[in-house]
Amino acid sequence: MSYGLALIVENAPLLLIGLRATLLLAAVTLLSSTILGVVLGTLATAKSRWVRVLVALYVETFRDIPLIVTIFTIFFGAPFLGVPLEPFPAVALGLSLWGGANGAEIVRGGINAVPKGQREAATALGLRVWKIYLLILWPQALRAVLPAFTGLLALIIQSTSLGALVGVTEFLKAGGLIIERSTVMQGINPAFEIYGFVLLVYFSICSVLTWASRRLERRLGRASATTIRAPDASRL
Repeated sequence: MSYGLALIVENAPLLLIGLRATLLLAAVTLLSSTILGVVLGTLATAKSRWVRVLVALYVETFRDIPLIVTIFTIFFGAPFLGVPLEPFPAVALGLSLWGGANGAEIVRGGINAVPKGQREAATALGLRVWKIYLLILWPQALRAVLPAFTGLLALIIQSTSLGALVGVTEFLKAGGLIIERSTVMQGINPAFEIYGFVLLVYFSICSVLTWASRRLERRLGRASATTIRAPDASRL
């Protein structure tokens, strides 16, 4: 067994702790980003100009500011507002705000890609606004949104590694701790082996997510092979 592999096996508990923190951070961020993206992306297509302006202001603010700057601002700025945050919630909040802004733009584009005649037909049938979105616009926008949104989710998973910069013991941080300990105590720097293993794990997670997304996309494509017809108003 090579030294790098032996070191990985020896420090498996620490790596598992880091991986668990990464997956938990990713899950929290993915959920909140998805909710923010759907809500704000929908509001970005509302008739009210002021609502669209406010959503656009939020989206442009968090898309134009580097993600690491957002995380640092939240982590170091929250105590000045009397709300000290631990590293984990600070990173989760920063990632969620950034992910929600990008998700909102993706959802907005997907909804706007639905032919206007669909909305007009549903309105003519007397459907309420929430039913138009739930039954007409969202289902048709899903197929257009899915590939881009999956790419965003993969970016969010990769970006969880930024938590190491503010003290979150996630997967990358755990690998760094192993390297530091080996260098100090044994005089050997296993950076290539450890970071190579970290890279492989991140690649595997994102590859599985991409594979699942493509499979779901194919299933949606088969399901929507026939033209979607407007629902019967008498049944709604």
